Amino acid sequence: MTTAHQQENEAVSADPGGGEAASLARPEAPASTSAGSAGSAARPLPARLACGLAALAGLFYFLGFPGMDLWPISFFGLVPLIVALRGQTPGRAALLGWIAGFVMTMTGFYWLLEMLRVFSGFPTILCALFMAILCAYQAGRIALCGWLYGRAEARGWPGPVAFALAFVTSELVFPLLFPWYYGASVHNAPVMGQIAELGGPYLVGLVLVAANLAIAELVMFRLDRAQPRAASPGAPAPHPSRGGRDAPGRGRPLNRAVVAVGVAAPALAAVYGVIRMRAVDAAAAAAEPIKIGIVQPNLALFDRRNAVKIHVSRTRELAKKGAGLVVWSEAGVPQAFRESTYKTEVQRSLTSRLGVPTVVGTVIHRFPPNTSERGVSFNTALMAGENGEILGRYDKQYLLAFGEYLPLGDTIPYLYTLSPNSGRFSPGTSLAPLEWNGHRLATMICYEDILPHFVNKLVAQGDPDLLVNLTNDAWFGDTTEPWIHLALAKMRAIEHRRYLVRATNSGVSAIVDPVGRVVVHSDTFKEQSLLGEARFMRARTVYGTVQDVPWYAAAAVSVAMALFTRPARWRRQRAAG
Repeated sequence: MTTAHQQENEAVSADPGGGEAASLARPEAPASTSAGSAGSAARPLPARLACGLAALAGLFYFLGFPGMDLWPISFFGLVPLIVALRGQTPGRAALLGWIAGFVMTMTGFYWLLEMLRVFSGFPTILCALFMAILCAYQAGRIALCGWLYGRAEARGWPGPVAFALAFVTSELVFPLLFPWYYGASVHNAPVMGQIAELGGPYLVGLVLVAANLAIAELVMFRLDRAQPRAASPGAPAPHPSRGGRDAPGRGRPLNRAVVAVGVAAPALAAVYGVIRMRAVDAAAAAAEPIKIGIVQPNLALFDRRNAVKIHVSRTRELAKKGAGLVVWSEAGVPQAFRESTYKTEVQRSLTSRLGVPTVVGTVIHRFPPNTSERGVSFNTALMAGENGEILGRYDKQYLLAFGEYLPLGDTIPYLYTLSPNSGRFSPGTSLAPLEWNGHRLATMICYEDILPHFVNKLVAQGDPDLLVNLTNDAWFGDTTEPWIHLALAKMRAIEHRRYLVRATNSGVSAIVDPVGRVVVHSDTFKEQSLLGEARFMRARTVYGTVQDVPWYAAAAVSVAMALFTRPARWRRQRAAG
């Protein structure tokens, strides 16, 4: 295996004929490795120990993540993985990342088993196999991080920089069925999340990574000092009174820059959070208020006979309590309305009885000209005015694989006979907000509210003054998933400095303020009505303006570091300094 230090020495000694490199004294190992803790020339850890540390990092990741919510662990949960990765080949680094990711997803996403069982109707043992396969794939995100890091380190790039960029890149580009972000770990510490308005969940996660790198640097510094010091040629043997053991080595110098950044980044993020929370709270206090009602019907997945009765009665109750707007959950009305006549049908049969403006979740079906064809269904949110008139429509664009459609299902229709509970929906195309009474509601359905790039597009195109999400998480059972979903969605309120209203079938329904605090929330798997205050707000944020462009630039740098060796003159200058 070639380490960064070995490559540097090879590059220096390879200069023929007494050039600049030949005139320089060959640096000692500590000098050459001070450029980065993770890029040192220390021997890599044995395979079993490294794998154990990677698995421990995956467990820490799970414990610090939403659902378990031991969020302080996120400041050191990656340390075992960073220590395990040092000096490893790119292939083994990828394996270690995969181990960490697999442990994290198998523990943190345990609710996938229930979802697969309900959706597919397959036996539990087969669903467990599918869950393991899915988690093995999703673990590829951290495997990609490990591989990019291993490649960059082997090419002489500073380890801490390589790991930070690789971590961001893996969160940004790796495709997932169920996306998540490390920065969501601190959702219950909103002061740490305010920098999301500058760089989204990636910047919040990067601050946590900086803290992890600093602690890992301290750990590796102590490990290096504890290693036996190699004897110089001609040096006397160790004294017998010391048991013939090698004396502890001095190791490499502590990389104080990594430690300083790891301390300063969270501290600065917290200070920024305090300042911005006060400013945003002041802006919210001056904004137009509105009482918003949320109907959480807690309907069974396959028995929705009482859906209309529950929604209508609870909406009327909320109107009597002063609600100015009511929001229903995803597909709260199980009936599918014809696209050609849905406006009049919905008003006549449903919304004319409500007496309050309401966002209605339902299904719209487009019948084909040819009766032999299947037609197209849409997962839809409708904006109904005070008299029940339909003012706007939004169709869900990001469909959930296996839930709302089967991959290759249109090509191989027989797949739907194997998975009878899977839907056959088509994605919408319009990003236009729901407009009502001079206000604009950016509407998201299901897990669209955890996709920062998608919400960026919604806000950029519609300039809304309220974010609304309609969701049904009943598929996952009474597990941690509804709480994870809420935690991930809270970032959107911070990123765009707007209130977020979430109406779910079975929880967790909530109103989130523009600094990420939950104003009011429901319980899970209970029929409930919520009434809380939100405010119509508009704001321009850095992240909403530049979106993910800087992060794609960072990803390009990470890939370049993985492909190209660090120029020898840079390494010589660093070593000489």
